[in-house]
Amino acid sequence: MTLERFARRLFFLLLLIALGLGLFEYARRHPGDVPWTPLALNDPIGRFTPLKLGRLRGDLAQCRSLLDAVGQSHAPAPPVRAGECGYTDGVRLPNADGIAYDPTVVASCRIAAGLFMWEKQVVDPAAWRHFGQPVTRIETYGTYSCRRIGGGCEGRYSEHASANAIDIAAFRLADGRRIGVASDWTGKDTEAAFLRDVRDGACRIFTTILSPDYNAAHRDHLHFDQAPRGGFAFCR
Repeated sequence: MTLERFARRLFFLLLLIALGLGLFEYARRHPGDVPWTPLALNDPIGRFTPLKLGRLRGDLAQCRSLLDAVGQSHAPAPPVRAGECGYTDGVRLPNADGIAYDPTVVASCRIAAGLFMWEKQVVDPAAWRHFGQPVTRIETYGTYSCRRIGGGCEGRYSEHASANAIDIAAFRLADGRRIGVASDWTGKDTEAAFLRDVRDGACRIFTTILSPDYNAAHRDHLHFDQAPRGGFAFCR
């Protein structure tokens, strides 16, 4: 081997090592932006966060372990069976810490994990940015409902049929003010900007996000679910 060939190979080897070290450091600093790092609910939301949340499907123990790791109170929900509907991976989120939900959330663990990230990294920062105070309560239209998409008698069952969805109706601030999707979505005021921020932030966590911008059926709520989409989101 000539000295020139040896130097060339050494250069490419050092280049590969430098690239590997750079990728390792990027993954350490931005774990949500690479697909192979393990999910942690207090990591910054990244490109592959929805994919990692989706991997929790069928792994209730791992999902609950992630909730435990960030101190999110939860309890197992009894399995539900109703024909084509029901769930076995449900958890209940007691309104003991953080933002309270009305009614109390009983949903798939994947929804619970996504809600934790959404509260901490989207809702709370948006509330402080727009109103200078936190959200203390979120009003919902519920999670589990044995029905098909669109409420008809035919077609695919909704993600609500497996408690893998939640409909958000309004937010209560610390001073008691209510920010409702039905009443405040339209316009260019602070309330409308806040609602769009929390919708857009959800698009980086959940796989289906539907708002009043989608159709009239969602004029009064934000729909979030964790339907399998290969890590990609449908956000309207």
